[in-house]
Amino acid sequence: MENIKFEKDGNIGIITISRPKALNALNFKTLVELNEVLDQVEKDEEIYVLLIRGDGEKAFVAGADIAEMKDMNPKEAREFSIIGNKVFRRIENLRIPTIAVINGYALGGGCELALSCDIRIASENAKLGQPEVGLGITPGFGGTQRLSRVVGLAKAKELIFTGDMIDANEAFKIGLVNRVVKKEELMDEALNMAKKIASNAPFAISVAKASINRGYQADIDTALMYEVEVFAQCFATEDQKDAMTAFLEKRKIEKFKNR
Repeated sequence: MENIKFEKDGNIGIITISRPKALNALNFKTLVELNEVLDQVEKDEEIYVLLIRGDGEKAFVAGADIAEMKDMNPKEAREFSIIGNKVFRRIENLRIPTIAVINGYALGGGCELALSCDIRIASENAKLGQPEVGLGITPGFGGTQRLSRVVGLAKAKELIFTGDMIDANEAFKIGLVNRVVKKEELMDEALNMAKKIASNAPFAISVAKASINRGYQADIDTALMYEVEVFAQCFATEDQKDAMTAFLEKRKIEKFKNR
């Protein structure tokens, strides 16, 4: 692949958007490659957590590729938005937790990519925003939908209507990122969180994620019934039996089997 790197660290998958000369801007080719890597991630049952980061020190993803978008007609723009939304929705719906590792700029499509992840960890030098209206367009990869779900309707409208770029501390205050750490500690912090998540029962994590995501879009009664079902499913796993037996025997379970 030309613009995407993929590696594994134990049970953790790491995707790197790698167009550093373009500040990792998302063009059509990068989105296609990202979609192909997600095929690999979905098939690998040994990956329990996925990290997504940008190559270099300046940017997570500075946005969609303006040079490629500039001369698009409405039909081409629609196709570009559709593939971006398709890929980001796949990330949102992965069976495993995803963590955006935000170094530097996460603007436009970069902010939208981060929003499609379950958790966002930012370095102190991170800058986030949806500046599209300053270019005569709207967010096109889910920003008008996910941002309000994360930071609330009024704040999302403020950020999208003004196009303002905010720093990591402001992003933390409004709930856009989960943690802010020193630049040199960013990857270690993300890996430590990923390893902590990966040390728990994979099936339980997977269905908990599905329950949260599905329930957030449903009425409370429907959501609670879904929770009942995934709770019950856990009792068909070896991991539940092993972990509860270990607890009653006052010992720590050594490793979950993912079955």
